[in-house]
Parts: sequence; structure tokens; C-alpha cells
Amino acid sequence: MGAGPDQSYFSGNHWFVFSVYLLTFLVGLPLNLLALVVFVGKLRRCPVAVDVLLLNLTASDLLLLLFLPFRMVEAASGMRWPLPFILCPLSGFLFFTAVYLTALFLAAVSVERFLSVAYPLWYKTRPRLGQAGLVSVACWLLASAHCSVVYIVEFSGDTSHSQSINGTCYLEFRKDQLAFLLPVRLEMAVVLFVVPLIITSYCYSRLVWILGRGGSHRRQRRVAGLVAATLLNFLVCFGPYNMSHVVGYICGVSPAWRTYVMLLSTLNSCVDPFVYYFSSSRFQADFHELLRKLCGLWGQWQQEGSVELNEQKGGEGQREDRPAEGKSSEHSLGSGTGGQVACAKS
Repeated sequence: MGAGPDQSYFSGNHWFVFSVYLLTFLVGLPLNLLALVVFVGKLRRCPVAVDVLLLNLTASDLLLLLFLPFRMVEAASGMRWPLPFILCPLSGFLFFTAVYLTALFLAAVSVERFLSVAYPLWYKTRPRLGQAGLVSVACWLLASAHCSVVYIVEFSGDTSHSQSINGTCYLEFRKDQLAFLLPVRLEMAVVLFVVPLIITSYCYSRLVWILGRGGSHRRQRRVAGLVAATLLNFLVCFGPYNMSHVVGYICGVSPAWRTYVMLLSTLNSCVDPFVYYFSSSRFQADFHELLRKLCGLWGQWQQEGSVELNEQKGGEGQREDRPAEGKSSEHSLGSGTGGQVACAKS
């Protein structure tokens, strides 16, 4: 009845999936929170269009990371869905939306970078902040509209198939579901991956060519790092996952290995902060300053904790000494009183 990955394919490997999710959560969450603080600070001081786009990219990564524990629970349960079924399409919708938002925003950032270098005079006369806001809204709408296919598939036909018979979440599908899903996945691979990849490759190749003719050596190195990190995101993190859409469409099934290449897309949330780091020397300076402040606060907290601990130890020592002194006084007082009584009796 269902067409999808055989659960024996995940036998024993679900702990590997869980480990990747856990690593991504532990590494990606603090890095993206730091990036969020940096971008908010930059936008308050001197707002520029590229920071608006990167702030939205950070928000999409944090959205993926905050809902990643749902997938960790699924992996720990042997790729079965033990949570309420209503959370299944929500988790999938947010996960896939965040994945494709990364590709869209990286393409938008590449266009912004290219225009600022290739046409600097024209670029400065345009209301870039407003346009960046509109582009951000368009990216969110485009990605979420495509990824709403998760809800359509999960709630189409006999929804009890996913809820009770298979017990999985967006892993096994009926033939009528695949007939609708596979062409949509192919279209998503083209519109949300191939097109952004072409735009990004063109913009950054032109940018490298322009800076190679007259840019400083330091700026050339920074742009080279930015291009390398961005293409790493596209080709390694998103390429295999979108290739599974093409293979699935040709073969007429949802590939079993799709879950594993999806792990690479998940790891992209750890790679994105490095893209931010190479995207701007101002970001690097702000990031280092934020780290120094956090290290200073950590050192101050440790120092205060040490002082408080010493004070507590000193207080306990004084409290231990006071009862001893009290006992000695009482003993002396008792001895004196007993001596006075004895003298009185004699």
C-alpha cells in the first residue's frame, strides 16, 4: 500500500541520524544566536540591505534549530513518530522551509554584493533597505508556499495511513500521494535550488573578476572565503538532497537514502555563520567584540562565584567557632557558679 523507504533501511542507523541532529543543535544554536545579536546591533547602528537579508537567513536557521528536537525524538524512536501527529506536518513544513530559505537568501545576498561593487553609484541612490525587506518577504512566501506540500500530502486521502498503520512522519507514501509529490519535489529542486545556484554562481564569478582587476589583496581574500563558504553550502549541503528529488521523479519512488542526504542540509545551519563571518569585515569585528564581552562576563561571573564561595566558607568557619566559644564560656560560667555554690555551702 505504501511506497517509500523500508524501515529496515534505518535499522541501527537511526542513532547516527540522532547524533547528527544533536551535533547540529549544539553547535548551530549558539553560533546563530551570536550572529543574531551581531546583526541586530549592526542594524541599530548603521542599517544596510545585506544585513537585513542575513538577519532573515539567521532567523530561518534558528527556526530550523528550535524545531530540530522533534526530529531528534523521531530518530531516537527508530524513525517512528511518537509525538502527536499534528506536530508531524508542522515539523516538516518548518524544516523544509528553513532549508530552502537558506538557498534563496544566499542568492539574494550574492546579488546585493555584486550590485554594490559593479554599480556603486547607482547602488547608493536606491532605497536598498525597503527593497531588501520586500525581497525577504518574497523569499519567505515562496519557500513556505512550496513547502506547504507537506500538509497537502499528509492530510490527503486516508490520513490514518500515516498516523496508525505506518507510524512514520513523511517517510512512507501511497501511490496517489507520490503521483502528486514527486513532480512538486522536482519543481522545488529547479526553482528553489538550481535557479538560486545559477544566480549565486554568476554574481560571485563576476564579483571575483571585478575585484581581481582592482581590489585590495585583503578584500580579495575575504571575498574568496565568502564564495567558498557559499558554494560549499549549495553543492555539499543542498546538492545531494535536491538530487534525490530528481532521482525520485525518474524512478517513481521516494529514495530511501533521502533521509541521510537531508542531514547535510541540516548541517548547513552550522555553515551559515561562517558565511556571515566572511561576508563583512564589520561583522568580523563585531563578532570578536561580542566574544570578548562574553569572555569578560564569564570571567567576572567566575570571580564573583569564587568570592561568594569563599565568603560562604568563611561564614561557616565563623559559625563553627562561635558555638565553641559559647560552650567554653558556659563551661567557665558553670565552673564559677559551681565554685560560688561550693563556697556558700562550706
